[in-house]
Amino acid sequence: MTSPDSLPMVHVRAPGKINVFLRVGAVMDDGYHDVATAYQAVSLYEDVRAWPADDFSVSFTGPIDTSSLATDGSNLAIKAARMLARKADYRGGVRLEIEKRVPIAGGMGGGSADAAATLVACDALWGTELSREELLTLAARLGADVPFALTGGTALGTVRGDHLSPALAKGQYHWVLVLREEGMSTPQVYEELDRHRERHALDISPAEERPTVDANVLQALRAGDPEMLAESLSNDLQAPAIHLSPSIGEVIELGEMNGALAGFVSGSGPTVAFLTADLDSALDLQIALSAARLTAVRAIGPVHGARVITD
Repeated sequence: MTSPDSLPMVHVRAPGKINVFLRVGAVMDDGYHDVATAYQAVSLYEDVRAWPADDFSVSFTGPIDTSSLATDGSNLAIKAARMLARKADYRGGVRLEIEKRVPIAGGMGGGSADAAATLVACDALWGTELSREELLTLAARLGADVPFALTGGTALGTVRGDHLSPALAKGQYHWVLVLREEGMSTPQVYEELDRHRERHALDISPAEERPTVDANVLQALRAGDPEMLAESLSNDLQAPAIHLSPSIGEVIELGEMNGALAGFVSGSGPTVAFLTADLDSALDLQIALSAARLTAVRAIGPVHGARVITD
């Protein structure tokens, strides 16, 4: 009988993301919104290890509480593996073990990173040799953030966020991320955005149907200037997220009082991302936030997308 430890294993690492810019278009007839976003992949990673198996299974390790995560066919990593198997006409399965560090329902695309890493891991494990374009097509079917988790770096996303184009960017950015134990429902935050816009219809401009990324953000990324980028950071989902969880606003205020160039909600929240001037500033901010009994971690960006790691 073959020992599980003797079977081949593929290890893939994929990054979480932050949206340094997120503009949300008007709600459409189908209830969805088009978006325009600037993604940056950061060094808070998900590690996916894959072994050959007769069926499909997933388990979790790591510092994140994963007790709420499904391990059946509704899990996004399992969906990714099954989708790839159908595409490649592969008749076997896979056993996945995911070491989670990206917060669940935290606005950083942890589930998307798991799905992207699973696509790369299964492609390597099964020898299916799909092209990058084929993997990106599968990724887009799994969710709006999955293609970016495959590519990493810094990129612009339009339509649902899954139409990617590379962003001209240079330099390295130092981030401090405040992680929350409780997650937020992305659909609920979008619904609150629609209500927010209705409440303030007389005070704010109508939402565009086809939003675009602000030129100041593109200029700041090209310059590699964190202070310039800090002045351009924007997230349409921040106001509704704070309305649903007012303590997020208090965290942003605390970080900016302690030296952050800017603080903002990552994606649909509740993770708060603080941009700092350099490594020393990031260390000082992490210490200050930790002293306030917040879970604060440092990260750098941009980093690569999902790729095989040689253990």
